[in-house]
Amino acid sequence: MKYADTDIYIDELLLKRVEEKKKRLDKLRPLPKDAIKKLLEDIRLRHTYHSDAIEGNTLTLQETKLVLEEGITIGGKPLKDHVEAKNDAEAFDLMVKLVHAKKPISQEIIQEIHEIVTKGLLKDSGKYRTENVRITGSKTTPPSYSKIVKLMEEYVCNIKQLKLNSIKKAAFIQHELVRIHPFLDGNGRVARLITNLYLMQMGYPPIILKKGDRRRYYQVLQIADDGDLSSFATFIAKASHEALMYYLSSFVEDEQLMSLKEIADFFPYSQEYLSLRARQGKLDAVKMDNVWYSSKRALKEYLKSMR
Repeated sequence: MKYADTDIYIDELLLKRVEEKKKRLDKLRPLPKDAIKKLLEDIRLRHTYHSDAIEGNTLTLQETKLVLEEGITIGGKPLKDHVEAKNDAEAFDLMVKLVHAKKPISQEIIQEIHEIVTKGLLKDSGKYRTENVRITGSKTTPPSYSKIVKLMEEYVCNIKQLKLNSIKKAAFIQHELVRIHPFLDGNGRVARLITNLYLMQMGYPPIILKKGDRRRYYQVLQIADDGDLSSFATFIAKASHEALMYYLSSFVEDEQLMSLKEIADFFPYSQEYLSLRARQGKLDAVKMDNVWYSSKRALKEYLKSMR
C-alpha cells in the first residue's frame, strides 16, 4: 500500500503537540550521555516487557527485569517466555547500535533483527517464510510467500521515498510489515523494533505500545488493513507524545511529569477538573497506568490559553 500525507489524518492538536515537543527536545541537544543511557535502559526493559506481553508472554514487568538483569529463571513460567525476553532486549540493543551507525532500514537489517528476536524459538530465524499462513482472528490473509521478496523490496523503497510526516511514516512502517507478514512468527515484535529504529533515526525517542492497549492496538491494525491508516497513525502519535513527555521530563524541571493530584496542590483547580480538561484534550497530559500526568509547563500553557 502507498500513501500520501493527505491520506492519513491525525488530530491537528495532537500532531502539533508532538511536533512542538520534538522541537523542544532538539533544542536541548546534545543530551547528556549518562542520562540517555539511563533512559534507554528503562525503555529497553519496558519495551521488552510490553512487546512480548502483547504476543502472550506471561512474564510480569518485575520478572522480565530479573530475567534481563540477573539472569534468573522464574519458576512456573515457560522457558519460551524467558528466551523471548532475552532475545527482544538483545534486538533492542542492536537497534540502538544501528541508530548510532546511521544505517538505513534494509531487508538485511530487518532479517538480522528477526534472527535475534526468534533465536532458539524458530527454525528459520532471519529467513522469509516459504509457506502461506493465516492469522488467527484477522479478516485478512497475508500475501502468498511467493510475493514476499518483491513486496519487501517495495516496502524498503517506500520507507525511503514516501513523502510522509515522520509519525505517519512510522505508522506505515509498522502496519505494512505486519500486513506483509514476511516471517512465520515474530512479525509484530520485529515491526515494533523497526518502527523505533526509524523514529530514533528521525530524532524521536522510542515508543512503547502497551499490553493494556493490546485490544485497541489490534483494532486499529485491522482498520488499517482496510486501507485507512488514520486510526493507527493516531495510536502511534499518542505513543510518541507520551515518549516525548517522558524524555522532556528527564531534562527540563518545568516539564517533569506529575500526577494531576500533585499538580492540583500548586494551582487553584481540583484534580477532577484537571482530569476533565485532560480527557477533553484541553490540558496537555498523558494517561499512564490509568493515572493522568501533566507538567507545570503544560498547566501554565493551559491557563494562558484561557485568558
